[in-house]
Parts: sequence; structure tokens; C-alpha cells
Amino acid sequence: MGSTMLASPLSALAEFVGRHRRLFVLTGAGCSTESGIPDYRDADGQWKRTPPISFQAFMGSPLARSRYWARSMAGWRHFGKAEPNDAHRALAKLEAAGRVERLVTQNVDGLHQAAGSRAVVDLHGRLDHVRCMECGRREPRKVFQARLEARNPGWVGLSGRMAPDGDADLESVDFSGFRVPACLACGGILKPDVVFFGEPVPAERISSALAALQVSDAILVVGSSLMVHSGYRYVRAGAQAGLPVAAVNLGRTRADDLLALKVELPCAQALSFVFEEACAD
Repeated sequence: MGSTMLASPLSALAEFVGRHRRLFVLTGAGCSTESGIPDYRDADGQWKRTPPISFQAFMGSPLARSRYWARSMAGWRHFGKAEPNDAHRALAKLEAAGRVERLVTQNVDGLHQAAGSRAVVDLHGRLDHVRCMECGRREPRKVFQARLEARNPGWVGLSGRMAPDGDADLESVDFSGFRVPACLACGGILKPDVVFFGEPVPAERISSALAALQVSDAILVVGSSLMVHSGYRYVRAGAQAGLPVAAVNLGRTRADDLLALKVELPCAQALSFVFEEACAD
């Protein structure tokens, strides 16, 4: 009985994907949890932990930057080694089969590209690069990680529970002694090349996603509660334009009333099945 109950929503999802040839795919943190990267929200869409640092706090306080980079230095050793799971691989295969118009991800882990997806909009940027807020110079995070560790050798051995933003929970630590390297070109403030809370998504990413939405024939949400407006806006716009919307997500989403189909199963399990069924022809 259990397998029949599981097969019904999965078969419906496979039929949805098979019927719509130009999918606008929107992914969130739930797509990467099976790669060992925690998500942000519980089944009701509420924060599981203290919300991530805001842009204003990061830019306005040297101590806030020290706290962020100390935690990030510890977390990067795990985050930087994360590998794609079956959800990422299935979406890459769907793209290769000509079923994906564009994949817009709210994640900053680069795992879709690592799995082989090419038509990707990294809505919130990528954590594997660091950018100077003064001159715009960028450098690979692995290079900056080496600079962080060289400036803070006494912190290298610290570790903590991995957090969703690629940092780690370091408790009861005085961060005032952590030294954050400056930009090598101009001495400016360095920030991960991602969109923080309170920071606008770059206009070119928004326009690229909207252009893809206009030529898509359906929306597939994977692993997102859609509580953040930067992702929800596309689902709302698509639904208003008459596009059917399906979602794979464990728990409530902000767009539940807009969904034509919802599958509450782990993303890797659902998408692996969907690829095999929808692309069998």
C-alpha cells in the first residue's frame, strides 16, 4: 500500500513534467539538504534558527564582519566539499533532454552547475567567490580561505555545526580578535559574492529570469518554501500569466494556493523518479 501511495503523486509529477516541454525550474535550500547543506525553515515555513546576517549589519560593523568570516572560515571546510545529489543530477538530465527552459536557483552552492546544468541563474550569487565592495575585484573563495587561515592560525582548529549559509555555529567565542583580510587591490571591504538579506538582487538576474519565464509553459518548484520574495515573485507572476505550477517540497510553501500539484517528498527521491518516467519516451 505504501508504494502505491507514493507512486500516485510521483506519477502525477512525472506526467506534469512530461506534458510541459519548457519548464521554468526554481530551486531552494531543500534541493541541497541531501548534499549535507542544512536548510533554513521548518515544515511550517518558520525559521529553524536565527536569520542570516543582514547586508546592513555586515557593512556597518567591523565586529559583525569578524564574526561572519570566523564562522564562515570554519564552515567552508565542509561547505566547499559538498557534492551534487540525485536531485541536482536529475535536473541536469532534464535540461540535457531539452525539458528545462531555465533553472533559477536561490542556492549559493554551485551544485547545479557541478551536476551539469548550464541554463542556470544564480539568483543570490555564489559563495565560491568573494567580492570587494569598493572596487569590485573578485577572487576565488578557496584563495581567500587561505588568506583567512594565514591571518588567523589560532582559529584554524575551531569547528562547529554547519549552518545553511556555509558558516558554522561557534558558541561563546570572542570574535574581536579575528582578523579579516582586506581587498588586495584597494584595501576595501570583502564580502562573499552572494545577496545578503536587505540587499537587492542584481537587476540583470531578475530580467534574465523574467525573460525565461515568458517563454516557459510551466513552473516546477524544487525544495523551496518560497517565503523569500525574490523567489516567490516568479511563481506569482507565472501563475498570474496562466502557467501551471508544481512543487516538490517538504512542508508548507507561500504559494500553496497557486499550485496545481504538490509532492511532499525529498527532492532527490521525487526527481529521480520523475526523470526516469517523464523522459522514458
